[in-house]
Amino acid sequence: MMSKPTYDVIVYGATGFTGQLVAEYLAKTYPSKQDLNWAIAGRNLNKLNEIKSNLNLSSDVDCIIADSNDVDSLKSLVQSTKVVLTTVGPYQLYGNDLVALCAQTGTDYVDLCGEPTWMHDMIAAHQDSAEKSGARIVFSCGFDSIPFDLGVYFLQQKAKEKFSHTFSRVKGRVRGMKGTFSGGTKASLQATMAAARKDKSVMQVLLNPFALTPTFNGPEQPLGNKPIYEEEFNSWSAPFIMAAINTRNIHRSNYLLSHQYGEDFVYDEMMFTGPGEKGKAIADHVAADKSMASDEGPKPGEGPSKEEREAGFFDVIFSAQENQNQLTVSVKGNMDPGYGTTSKMISESAVCLAKDELTVKGGIWTTAPAMGDKLISRLIDKAGMTFNVE
Repeated sequence: MMSKPTYDVIVYGATGFTGQLVAEYLAKTYPSKQDLNWAIAGRNLNKLNEIKSNLNLSSDVDCIIADSNDVDSLKSLVQSTKVVLTTVGPYQLYGNDLVALCAQTGTDYVDLCGEPTWMHDMIAAHQDSAEKSGARIVFSCGFDSIPFDLGVYFLQQKAKEKFSHTFSRVKGRVRGMKGTFSGGTKASLQATMAAARKDKSVMQVLLNPFALTPTFNGPEQPLGNKPIYEEEFNSWSAPFIMAAINTRNIHRSNYLLSHQYGEDFVYDEMMFTGPGEKGKAIADHVAADKSMASDEGPKPGEGPSKEEREAGFFDVIFSAQENQNQLTVSVKGNMDPGYGTTSKMISESAVCLAKDELTVKGGIWTTAPAMGDKLISRLIDKAGMTFNVE
């Protein structure tokens, strides 16, 4: 048995750009040790102390040395906390030992992973040991995939209340968004594509919408890889770069919720670009955009200014229609998706696991079945997000 952990949450990767935003958010939202006993961790003690000083963190916030190349330091970190919150990606390069140790020790874990092939491998390797130890491992606790995973979950709960059934076909559509994807997201995508070029089996996993549901294969899913005009929305829709990870997580949520959305559940994600010729031209431009594969934009550890983060937002809708029953819900965030709101989402996910009464047992989870309504409440109360029926 593990001795009682010292901390509720340790932020691993606190010297990185997103890690600093997480530390800043926790300090502001949970100012006293009674609210949350947390610490920051990273490779370099001087940098950690510098962050502590720059952010004016309380003297109660300890600095812990941990390095992904030093398994003993990771073991010590994992044994001293209820929840590890890690921003150290790409996770396929730096996350293997940390997930293995959490699964063995019974320590809860949250990350910002958008790497479906790595998640597929981690489920295969560690699901059993996480179930045995009681560790709740929750991937993708940022913009991928919380607004989408919880958005579909929210719609389906409302459908049950209103119509006494869930919908087997849901469309996720990005209605508006301002802000950049994080350098970490881009690095993860590039690492995944590099792995796929080396190994054909990686590409097979990437192309499978049910890659994260080991014993289940559902119906054919829309590809969402070409612009389409959607009469019901009076808009052109373009491919959405995050769809490849979000859709996989949502199918895993359905699987872990004992197919609450149905075994015939079909889901896709696209991005509205508006009506008419202009909408079509924008959709074509978005479809041809290869900037995520280029070296332009923020690098891991870099990101937008405070003003840019605060000027950002996202607005996503989820729409379903069957027979005469129709329902649309929206999920919105009041800061840029890749950094501002992401740092709040992963923070509240960690606090939810550490502090809330959750019935969920050990295993490798997605956010909807692991934290569902409790996390939605936290995001509304503390993280500047809204979940509404339209």
